[in-house]
Amino acid sequence: MRDMISGLDLLVAFPPKAAVIDGTAQVSSIVDLKRYASAALVLAIGTLTDADATWSVLLEESDDGTTFTAVADADLVGTEALAGFTFADDDAARKLGYVGSKQYLRATVDDVVANTGNLFLAGMWVLGHPNRQPTANPPTLQPHV
Repeated sequence: MRDMISGLDLLVAFPPKAAVIDGTAQVSSIVDLKRYASAALVLAIGTLTDADATWSVLLEESDDGTTFTAVADADLVGTEALAGFTFADDDAARKLGYVGSKQYLRATVDDVVANTGNLFLAGMWVLGHPNRQPTANPPTLQPHV
């Protein structure tokens, strides 16, 4: 079968919005993995107008949705370094997978080298291997509060 969407669910991690111009760290929505066995963060990077900025991506996990710690490298598919980007990565995409055992995830995108230009960023949580298929279309997931 060539159907991929019946086994995936989506949740907005970083909603599209006006450019961030002050270097403020961007923190994603919190995703609840209770009904899923896999997850990935997918980032869409827009046009970056800073001439020398660098951004890092940090994935954090939690048992209770309130106290988060950095995900161990062994629980990542890909690396946080590969998910990061620089001023030269206009209109690029990045992905980072999670195979750990915690129920909640969140991500932070922050400038390592100061950003004085525009950061256009959007992102999605892609959740896979649900305990019930097919998943709803359109997706009905809401961020964990």
